Amino acid sequence: MRAEGLTAIVPTFNEEANLGRCLASLAGWVPRTVVVDSGSTDSTEAVARAFGAEVVVHPFETYTRQWIWALDTLDLDGEWVLGLDADQVVTEALRDDILERLAGAVPGVDGFYVLRRYVFRGRMLRYGGLYPKYMLKLFRRKAVVIDPGELLDHHFYVRGGTARLCGELVEENRKESDLAFWVSKQARHAALRAQEELAWRRSRVWPLRPVLFGTPDQRVLWHRRLWLRCPLYIRPFALFFYRYVLQRGFLDGTPGLVFHLGMALWFPLLVDLAIGEAQAIRRGGR
Repeated sequence: MRAEGLTAIVPTFNEEANLGRCLASLAGWVPRTVVVDSGSTDSTEAVARAFGAEVVVHPFETYTRQWIWALDTLDLDGEWVLGLDADQVVTEALRDDILERLAGAVPGVDGFYVLRRYVFRGRMLRYGGLYPKYMLKLFRRKAVVIDPGELLDHHFYVRGGTARLCGELVEENRKESDLAFWVSKQARHAALRAQEELAWRRSRVWPLRPVLFGTPDQRVLWHRRLWLRCPLYIRPFALFFYRYVLQRGFLDGTPGLVFHLGMALWFPLLVDLAIGEAQAIRRGGR
């Protein structure tokens, strides 16, 4: 059985370690898969073609602009898009639910949320706010909104009706088994997040109305707005305490400790240092 009218899009850059598992989970039931590559120097393109995916090359600017380009430029056959990262795998239960939903009429629904299972260095992280986590990954192409102001992460937003799918999406970046790679990636990303936050602090138009008890994306935006109001240099330590202690991240053992030290403490501290430096330069230039 195939999900007629569905196109899967997967942006890549040097993803030979991850892409095969992602495309294997789509084989046989997704009519068309497009890999949007940004100039990989490894065997990413060969892996994509081995699984029958189309490969389109487009220079990378930001994650969101890559998606905006793909959705605006690609000649897509159907109205539904499954937006995946190369390190994400569709489980059989999720596949079956997508097939069932798209086989019938879905009036009033423009996007579907998927339960993400996050695996870090070989272990699923269940605590620290990482599970359950719902992400909008299946959407009508004409209904989706992407915020170009998001320089680091990308989110798909729809202002119409949404629903939740059964099954899980497994996210496991095998390149992160190399701790040096993971640490250097966070250091690179901190500069982008600082630039992003500085723009948000000056002028921010939210793609959706931030609501604490709204959709998963509305809750994320509500927490993001709260985060922007927290004092620099204090908020990383508060976040680590909240995630690792109050949300019991410590129950995930050593992988949980490493993850939260990196993502809830070290990474936001790097962001705050970059923001503080930019603000000091701006004050000195006045």
